[in-house]
Amino acid sequence: MNASAATPPASAGLLAYGALGLPLAFAALPIYVHVPKLYADSLGLPLAAVGATLLAVRLFDGLSDPLLGWAGDRWGNRARWVGAGLPVLALGMLALLAPPPAAGLGWLAATLLVVTLAWSMSSIAYHAWGAELAVDAHGRTRVTASREGFALLGVMLAAAAPGVLADAEAEGLRRLAWLFVPLLALAAAWTLLCAPRAARVHRHAGSPRGLFAALAERPFRRLLMVFAANGIAAAVPSVTVLFFVADVLDAAPRSGLFLLAYFAAAAVSLPLWVALARRFGKLQSWALAMVAAMAAFVWAATLGAGDVAAFLLICVFAGAALGGDLALPPALLADLLARRGGSGGLAAGACFGWWNLVNKANLALAAGLALPLLAWLGYAPGARADEALRALALVYALLPVVLKAFALALLLHWRGDLHNEGGSGS
Repeated sequence: MNASAATPPASAGLLAYGALGLPLAFAALPIYVHVPKLYADSLGLPLAAVGATLLAVRLFDGLSDPLLGWAGDRWGNRARWVGAGLPVLALGMLALLAPPPAAGLGWLAATLLVVTLAWSMSSIAYHAWGAELAVDAHGRTRVTASREGFALLGVMLAAAAPGVLADAEAEGLRRLAWLFVPLLALAAAWTLLCAPRAARVHRHAGSPRGLFAALAERPFRRLLMVFAANGIAAAVPSVTVLFFVADVLDAAPRSGLFLLAYFAAAAVSLPLWVALARRFGKLQSWALAMVAAMAAFVWAATLGAGDVAAFLLICVFAGAALGGDLALPPALLADLLARRGGSGGLAAGACFGWWNLVNKANLALAAGLALPLLAWLGYAPGARADEALRALALVYALLPVVLKAFALALLLHWRGDLHNEGGSGS
């Protein structure tokens, strides 16, 4: 491994490390869930144009992620790289979520680019830091679960805050941006001052060759491909859920409740996924999470106006499956780094740079393909025609099932290779 701690992190250290996951996730939710609706609905920009802008900016931003990861491996320490991006992130969030009334696609593109670059700079170093903390497979799962648990708390706060802070969505997002600034400062202080550091770091792994060393490793390539297919499946509902709730369910005022239930179920499920991974292995547990999510979205495709209680149950069920998606893949990557890292091996920053690129590409493809597809199928925000609502239900619920089934097939097909090389970590 690139770095290893002398002893497993204590509980206090795990909490301190995980704390920064809260504001980073708090920032991510409005970027990927609320921004499309804010700029297409509240500001009146064309839906297809908003989707194309999101796709272009996120793909451009994503290309920088491996370079940021490589630079973090080569220069400076993880904590300094984390801290350097946070002030820029805070300012960018204020501009993105509180746009002037005349803001257009140029404002959206510029502010989103600032936010995502700053978020990447901090997030890649933060994830690499976590991969270097633990000395065994179960310890790496605990580190990941701590980070993702705080992240889910951040997501729940971000999901509930707009409706609590103001009746109008646009005003709620503006106030949410101002709330983000002190929240980020407090969590960053806790993590940067109190979280444990890895005992040693192999800086020679940060050579230019190290940037592409990860892609030369077949287990990493295959894990990345499964992560990509599964991630696109999860991202499509993220960018379409508010439209589904407002127009198919006719329950827009309850959108915050649905998001809160979804992410709360994910947070509560994390100890279960940690226990399942220890008992049955991470790959098997991840496969189970995929199957559970597919079942939930098949059910969602059958819903119509007024099916609030049923959708709330779906949110709980799908959220529990999300817990597996959040905790297990990064822990598998940390296992791979433990096996193949170190002198002349894989570098954590470079690996998480590629990982972050794929994650952003997933979200970009979801926005850039799903939103124009909805427009092509005849859907527009506020639609009431049966054909438009069927198109929305198809894209929101059934497209993710198809994509997740493909991801599951890849995981099962490569199971032996990933288990032997990637470390299922039972």
